[in-house]
Amino acid sequence: MTTRQKIHGEGVSGIPLAAVPTSTPGNEFAPVTDMIYTVSLPVAVHETPDDEAAVAIADIAIVPVYLDSSAPSTMSISVVTEDSLTVPETTDFGPVIPALPESDDVRVRRHSSRRNIRKPVVVEKPTRRRKRPRRPAPEGLLQHALYSGTFHLVNVGDSWAVRQRKALDARIARSFDSRTRFVPVLSRKGGVGATTVTALMAMAFADVRDDRVIAIDTNPDRGTLGDRVTRTTRSTVRDVVARSRRIESAEQFVSHVSTDVTGLDVLASDASPSRSTPLGEHGFTAVADVASQFYALAVTDGGSGVVHAAAKAALQRADAVVIVSGAGVDEARSASELLTWLETNGYGELAENAVLALNTATIGTNLDKVEEIEAHFAARVREIVRIPYDPLLASGSVIHYQDLKPFTREVARDLAALVADGLAEPESTSTAVDVGVDA
Repeated sequence: MTTRQKIHGEGVSGIPLAAVPTSTPGNEFAPVTDMIYTVSLPVAVHETPDDEAAVAIADIAIVPVYLDSSAPSTMSISVVTEDSLTVPETTDFGPVIPALPESDDVRVRRHSSRRNIRKPVVVEKPTRRRKRPRRPAPEGLLQHALYSGTFHLVNVGDSWAVRQRKALDARIARSFDSRTRFVPVLSRKGGVGATTVTALMAMAFADVRDDRVIAIDTNPDRGTLGDRVTRTTRSTVRDVVARSRRIESAEQFVSHVSTDVTGLDVLASDASPSRSTPLGEHGFTAVADVASQFYALAVTDGGSGVVHAAAKAALQRADAVVIVSGAGVDEARSASELLTWLETNGYGELAENAVLALNTATIGTNLDKVEEIEAHFAARVREIVRIPYDPLLASGSVIHYQDLKPFTREVARDLAALVADGLAEPESTSTAVDVGVDA
């Protein structure tokens, strides 16, 4: 017989009947299998707040019969295989928009809003108007008058003559590297004006260039290069040779030279015949080594002949040569033989790059033969320059560069510019060969 119990009341109270043992015949602890629970719950258990009800999903039952038959069912899954997957060959993602550049001047301003948001405010810098550099005042009579008459508003530039002069200055003032350039002035015959040409060309160089220029008298006999400038010292090339190891500064070296108004330094040779001894190869090397420490350009006057020791040492250092010839036939023949000697003794590049100074102020000049002489040398040298007659040059005394005739100064400048053009060429790699040819 099964015992039934019924529980009445609100909520669940008491002990579950399933856990209450009952005694039955033959089985004293068999559980009750027929049990009834009656539970009475309150009607309102929980009220949903407004903030939760605003985001809650409506409790509406979904009836499958009202769904579109074509719509996918939640119980069906469509699997895409690799065979049915189609990948486009190219994908157009549209134009690439570059990022904006960062501003150079960004200031942060605080706004009085609830969240206190900071926004960058770009402040543009004021642009300043750049003034065009004013051109220098033009040179030339009419050009300067127009410039002054228009209160500096109209500047047509320099005149043609001024532009030519400035272009020539630029060629003469051409910059070199740290190595000193040596330019020997050579002649095969005495009396053709080699010393005058040396002084004239060196003054033209020193008058334009910003660096230092020196003229060295290496004549084996008594040279007269020191007489072409106002002597300010009795020191000579021999003194430099004797003190070469003790000269360590430019001030010490300058005490041995005479300086012209153009800025040219002249190192004279011995004037006394009793003291004058030929300057050998070692002597010239000592002087050249000291001068190369302080000068950018060195012009040497070797006198007549090219086979004495000082002339050969000068050729070994030469970057360009100037050959001086008179306008007579005999003088021109001697200059031609000098070129031949250079070509046959390892100085072919120097001969080809040489500049011929044709002195038309020598005695016995036949102007009718000058053009024929120039035609002969035109095929053997790079350039030919005619040295005109000038009373100041013909006197053989001190040369005041500013007192020369304008045409003479212009010729000297042309000669210096042509030599400077040759100094820009690659260095000659020829080697001197000692041959016993009499000058």
